Parts: sequence; C-alpha cells; structure tokens
Amino acid sequence: MSRTTLTRSRVANAPAQDLRGQAKLNLSILEDRQSIADLMTGWIHRDLAEWDQLRELFHPDGTIEISWFEGLASDFVDGSMRMGESDLRTKHFIGAPVVAFNGHKATVETNAVVVGENVRLNLGCSTHARFYDQVEKRNGVWKILKRQGVYDFSYFNFPQGVVEIDREVVKRYPREYASLGYLLEKSGFPVKRVFATKGSDLEKTMKAKGHAWLAA
Repeated sequence: MSRTTLTRSRVANAPAQDLRGQAKLNLSILEDRQSIADLMTGWIHRDLAEWDQLRELFHPDGTIEISWFEGLASDFVDGSMRMGESDLRTKHFIGAPVVAFNGHKATVETNAVVVGENVRLNLGCSTHARFYDQVEKRNGVWKILKRQGVYDFSYFNFPQGVVEIDREVVKRYPREYASLGYLLEKSGFPVKRVFATKGSDLEKTMKAKGHAWLAA
C-alpha cells in the first residue's frame, strides 16, 4: 500500500470527532492568518487619513520604529496627522505577509513600497522596505505590539522634471533609504538615527530579538 493510500485510509477511518476537531483547528488558523493579513493591509488607513482606524491596528502599548518616528503608536498617529497637513504626501503598497505563530503571538514580515512626494519641492521618492512586526492576540483580537522597518533600496522621483538635489545631504543616509531620508529631512521630518537595511547587523539583531520574543 502506498503512503498516499495509507494516509487517505487513516483519514477515512478516523473518528468523526477527531475530524471535526482538526477542521475546527484548521479554520481557526485560517481566521488568525486573515486577521493578521488585515492588520498589514490596514495601513491603507494612513494613506486615507482615517486616523481612528489606524489607531485600532495597534495595542494601547504598541510601538513603532520607522525612518522618521520612534515611540508609541498613538503618538505616531498624531505625527502622521501633522505630516498629512504638510507638503509631504505618501502612499504605501503592501505585500502578502509571512507569518510565524506561537500560540497567541506571531512575528510577521511584509513587503512594502513607500511612495512619497513633496509637492512644494516637486520631488519624490520610491522606497522598497519591509515591516517586521510582533503581533499579539488579546481578548480574541490580533493587533500589532511592535512594528519596525527594514529598508532594501530607494530612488528619487521627479514628477515635473529633474530638480536640484544636495548630494552632501544624501550622503548622510545609507544608500538603501537615502532618497527617503533626504525627502523627509527637506519636509521637516528628519531621520534621527541609522535604521536596519537589507542584510545589516541591525536587521539580524532585530530578527534575533523577534525570534526570542516569539519563543518565550
């Protein structure tokens, strides 16, 4: 008897109660994955200036560490509101998340493209990055506990023709997010430290801490 036939035979002969239990477990896993995917794509609320919905993506003690902001997610939303009133416009394209579970905790890595434009400077950028999230299920609801950014590469956009760029300012930032850092600085939202880039020690440390948190 082949392994396939044997497996099918065991499933067919399994007690109905066991099959129902497995089906319930599978459904629960699918529901958890969909809830977490909804958290990731929920970043559209930031682009749409839907601030209350954006706050709901995070637990009350949730934090975020990205290029221009570090601190509580609630304060990040307030900062995003200020950015929305500035000359800087941003839009995010979010990919499908890769999720690792341990009970009511999970780590999530998600591709993202950040497109920005300062309408006063006629200058923009496109930055390929990843969100690295720690998420928790509390009271039956998944929300983000910690969000960090990893930057892969970035380039300038010139929506109305080439404009002058201060190359000395650009050189202050890692190449992987230099155009984003430049645009943020010129828009009044400076990047205050070095952030993780693809394959960097900072990325390795971030993920090591994430794995330890998940396993604890």
